[in-house]
Amino acid sequence: MDEITTNPIETQTPRGSIRWGRILAWIALFALLVVVALALLQRQQGPVALGQKVPPFTLTTFDGQQIGPEEMAGKVVLLNFWASWCKPCEQEAADLESVWRYYQPRGDVLFLGIAWTDTETASLGYIEKFDITYPNGPDLGTSISQAYRTTGVPETYIIDKNGLLTSVKPSPYTSQAEIKAAIDPLLGP
Repeated sequence: MDEITTNPIETQTPRGSIRWGRILAWIALFALLVVVALALLQRQQGPVALGQKVPPFTLTTFDGQQIGPEEMAGKVVLLNFWASWCKPCEQEAADLESVWRYYQPRGDVLFLGIAWTDTETASLGYIEKFDITYPNGPDLGTSISQAYRTTGVPETYIIDKNGLLTSVKPSPYTSQAEIKAAIDPLLGP
């Protein structure tokens, strides 16, 4: 019987490289789990709390205008998340536009529409269909909706002149009176 001999150096892989490979794989898995856990924790926190300072953002409108913290300072801001495919959004669109036209001459109220997960063509069609004149822009990369921890559309946030959240409406407004009731107390005499 012939004995087959092999060179132990040729058949073995360096143990050190296997060990480091496993360690790096475990580290990568752990890092992924931490990222997932943080995302889930943020989702469970719900929307920004009433009375809390809202996260700052800059909206680039569909016509290229930039509206950021400087333009919002000292104003009551109505921030409405919507989508062209959202039927409940359509139910409140005319009322939001009407109330915007009511407050616009004052100069201390700002309405902003945030098109959420929508195409530009569909969003512009929606804006035209409802003759919306207040500034609207896309939520690129959903960064604004993530900062506000929105749960869907329509969802509206009202921010007072000091940048504090005073109202969250996670469903469509049902009347102009309802919208005005959320804004009027913030305007003062």
